[in-house]
Amino acid sequence: MIAVCNHDSYFVQKKYTFGAMSLLPKQKIIAALQMLAYGASADQVDEITRMGKSTILESLMRFCRAIKSIYTAEYLRKPTNMDLERLLKKAEMRGFPGMIGSIDCMHWTWKNCPSAWQGTYGDKK
Repeated sequence: MIAVCNHDSYFVQKKYTFGAMSLLPKQKIIAALQMLAYGASADQVDEITRMGKSTILESLMRFCRAIKSIYTAEYLRKPTNMDLERLLKKAEMRGFPGMIGSIDCMHWTWKNCPSAWQGTYGDKK
């Protein structure tokens, strides 16, 4: 939240000319996160956060832009050869040798799979 507020002053709480305070940074960021995490629409989020739909949509757009600007250089870049080697070693230690960028592990046996889910994914028992 601090990084987003430092990047975009839209998220900083301000005082209006008539004395009332604007929305909290947490409100704006939580609204954006709820839309992203749950696939919620602005209509669903407006009652929870007590914000207008236009403010929620503006918060979402600015939040996404801020995250992209702040974290692209470090986390959203293409991996280097050293990164790939480190990831391959870590995956191999966890029992997934040669796996980069794939979380499709349906060919593995699900030891603790709930009985209600058995056969649901790829006809595996």
